[in-house]
Amino acid sequence: MRAVVFERYGERAEVREVADPKPAEHGVVVRVEATGLCRSDWHGWQGHDPDITLPHVPGHELAGVVEAVGTRVTGHRPGDRVTVPFVCACGTCPSCAAGDGQVCERQTQPGFTHWGSFAQYVALDHADVNLVAVPDGMSFATAASLGCRFATAFRAVVQQGRVAAGEWVAVHGCGGVGLSAVMIAAASGARVVAVDVSPRALELARRFGAAECVDASRVTDTAAAVRELTGRGVHLSLDALGSPATCVASVNGLRRRGRHIQVGLLPSPDGTTPVPMARVIGLELEILGSHGMAAHTYPPMLELVRAGVLRPDLLVTSTIGLAEVPAALAAMGTTPGAGVTVIEPWS
Repeated sequence: MRAVVFERYGERAEVREVADPKPAEHGVVVRVEATGLCRSDWHGWQGHDPDITLPHVPGHELAGVVEAVGTRVTGHRPGDRVTVPFVCACGTCPSCAAGDGQVCERQTQPGFTHWGSFAQYVALDHADVNLVAVPDGMSFATAASLGCRFATAFRAVVQQGRVAAGEWVAVHGCGGVGLSAVMIAAASGARVVAVDVSPRALELARRFGAAECVDASRVTDTAAAVRELTGRGVHLSLDALGSPATCVASVNGLRRRGRHIQVGLLPSPDGTTPVPMARVIGLELEILGSHGMAAHTYPPMLELVRAGVLRPDLLVTSTIGLAEVPAALAAMGTTPGAGVTVIEPWS
């Protein structure tokens, strides 16, 4: 099969022929029809993920057709249209038993713990626990966008963030995760403030329901701007980008007893990020992380997509082939993202 491979961190990847994957006893091989290009893939390429072993094939949000099944798989067969969370749960550890597969103690992640979906085929573990059926009317591009960014945003806003109609919600960083969060929060009846440095990203945020926008390239204190727009600050704030500056701004923009959700990865040389803890204590703020979404919790999200309340298809702003991936992956470090780029490996 053809796949995008990198041999060294930060050095340009290339498209080459590699061996086709084989399914584990509990796993499947999926023919990849669409896969998203995500900032997490850029972090992996930069060497920020300790699970990656070189050489490596990135890619973790995907949709396609089951090609082959392992001997212990009972719920799926070749020809099934499927997607999968980027965290593949084991299904048997205490976290999985509690319904928390997104923090599985023995999780695997395509594109991180093993070769991923920037390829024509990908192997996926524990298929009976992790595969999610793609409805017949849903495109593969739309389904691929669910597996990481949209599902991550849905859990962050709805399940972790406990969004309520009428609340103010700030979203810092309007790439794929951030725009998904804007759409989901607005559909939940919240008033959304979108924060980004890109006019194009803010334009999309308004299109997807943001009531207010803050151009972070034009203000020196984005948290103060958020508080001014909302009166007393927001009830719920998400750092969807992942940087010390956006994390601190998210916390500082909260009102009393507000909730901060950290979604974007925060790589740093020493593994720490400064957080204004005096404000956290004084205002009784909540600081929560959000890490994907377990497969068994997909149905409510899929129903909102089916009903047209949520439109993840509108987030797809470009489609590319494998040959264009190495340049697009490298560009994620310098070019602000706007929307979701989907890769079609067979085009």
